[in-house]
Amino acid sequence: MAHVGNGAAAEEEDCFEDAYDRIPAACQMDLQTAIQETQCALNLVLNDKFSEALDLLKPWWKDSMYHALGYSSILVMQATMTFEHRDIQAAMATIKEALHTCQKFRKRNSVVGSLSSLISKQSNLQEEEMHAEICYAECLLQKAVLTFVQDENMISFIKGGIKIRTSYQIYKDCQNVLNVTPEQAGQSDSFRQFEGGVKLGIGSFNLMLSLLPQRILRLLEFIGFSGNRGFGLSQLREGASSQSLRSILSALTLLFYHTYVSLILGTGEGNLVEAEALLDPYKQKYPKGSIILFYSARIATLRGNFEKARAMYEECISSQQEWKQIHHLCYWELMWTHSYQQEWQQAYHYADLLCKESRWSKAIYVYQKAAILSMMSEEEVKRTGEDIVELFRQVEGLKQRLAGKSIPTEKFAVRKSRRYKAANPIPLVVPALEMMYVWNGFTIVGKRADSTEALLVTIETAEEQLRNDSNPSEFHPDDSCLVQMLKGLCLKHLGRLLQAELCFTQVLSSESRIRYDHYLIPFTLYELGLLYKLQGDFTKATTYIENAKMNYKDYSMESRLHFRIHAALNSLKGSPVGTP
Repeated sequence: MAHVGNGAAAEEEDCFEDAYDRIPAACQMDLQTAIQETQCALNLVLNDKFSEALDLLKPWWKDSMYHALGYSSILVMQATMTFEHRDIQAAMATIKEALHTCQKFRKRNSVVGSLSSLISKQSNLQEEEMHAEICYAECLLQKAVLTFVQDENMISFIKGGIKIRTSYQIYKDCQNVLNVTPEQAGQSDSFRQFEGGVKLGIGSFNLMLSLLPQRILRLLEFIGFSGNRGFGLSQLREGASSQSLRSILSALTLLFYHTYVSLILGTGEGNLVEAEALLDPYKQKYPKGSIILFYSARIATLRGNFEKARAMYEECISSQQEWKQIHHLCYWELMWTHSYQQEWQQAYHYADLLCKESRWSKAIYVYQKAAILSMMSEEEVKRTGEDIVELFRQVEGLKQRLAGKSIPTEKFAVRKSRRYKAANPIPLVVPALEMMYVWNGFTIVGKRADSTEALLVTIETAEEQLRNDSNPSEFHPDDSCLVQMLKGLCLKHLGRLLQAELCFTQVLSSESRIRYDHYLIPFTLYELGLLYKLQGDFTKATTYIENAKMNYKDYSMESRLHFRIHAALNSLKGSPVGTP
């Protein structure tokens, strides 16, 4: 294909903000220029110029695989953030067209097993075929994500799964190409770009699959998947340090893993030193970019610096107005940073904004708002004009389904809120702190002794009220066990380990009296296991965590605990770090 004239060799650093104006229109698009234009579009996205990025990519998105991939990626990102049916439909139509565009450049009968024989010829055509495989695999993954959120039935779930498997197989075949031609890697920019795409894909797949509990992973291995955390992390690190279009995508994947995944689905031991090192060069390059500001704020939150985090989330909100959904992510985080310090009125403000503006999970937002109001005084609640009982009663009707399944956290919120269906409901005990635990927030609060001590005071007040209840309800044993578990967590983070152990064992001794919150026993076994790990008794730790894994089922958020158990057991025995 013919090259575009001047500007094709523009340095990556020059593609900043409005730099796409420097690339003139052309009647044909070659691979190198397509990658450069897509890099410019990515720079625009990172500088919050989302519409301009789409305008840059749109003229070529039906003729160039990289323009198609970039254009569809932005629309898919928007659709998954807004959850608007209109946006999901538009993104799905675009991704189908993008797959068609990529397909035009793929080798006939696909590339599987045949690409390696073509490498030696090194013509433009073979280069395009290699890149077409990577772009096609990335588009397939995006289509799978949209398939999961678009329809609410098992057929969609299966279709999405098949797309993911096809994508994974393409990445494995492309990795084989790299393995048989390692000497090519340093010879051309095109090959380096291809290598960056492979490392992003293989690294992400291995990392995410390694998080899955063993019983699920065994099933997936039977159909050709494999997940090795060490290998996945090393591939992503290599991808992040490379000079390729996808280097920042590898970096953002690692950031998401360290700041969210390891906390919610793991033991909360994200590598914040690595996260900061990954983010630093992009803070220099995109100092006002909302995505970079957001991760900077998230790292500050995880370090326990809530005041600094709040200032950065506010800066992130004011940095752009085009994508309000980024504001909603900040509202969620601001709600929690205020909750960690029991600033309930401020937390309520952001929970209320989420209820009014975001479509992601109305059930969780309304439950969260009601839970926060439950922590406030009657006078403070009256000033808001809210009716706590009515809010809890709304939750069940707001539940939604994803890939035909209820969302576990929504199911939990619905089940807890059913208490308010009664004519004279028994209020939930410290519900905002219970939700804090669900999202592993005590691990974050634990970084701050002052906030942890203040939480302990609140929990001990609730404990005292339950102890002095002259007419205990049917929920009394469950409420008492919840309070003891949360008290144990505070004591653990304050270094009062023996007292924490007493709280956890008290919950376990009450197992036969629990009527509704059956999740408390396996979660407490898991927490007691982590406590023994902290004390250096790895044998005892493993015994308690295995007990939670093997002997309990059909309780709230079971899958979330199994993710955490898998991470904890891996940390106890040490994960293998090799090539799958």
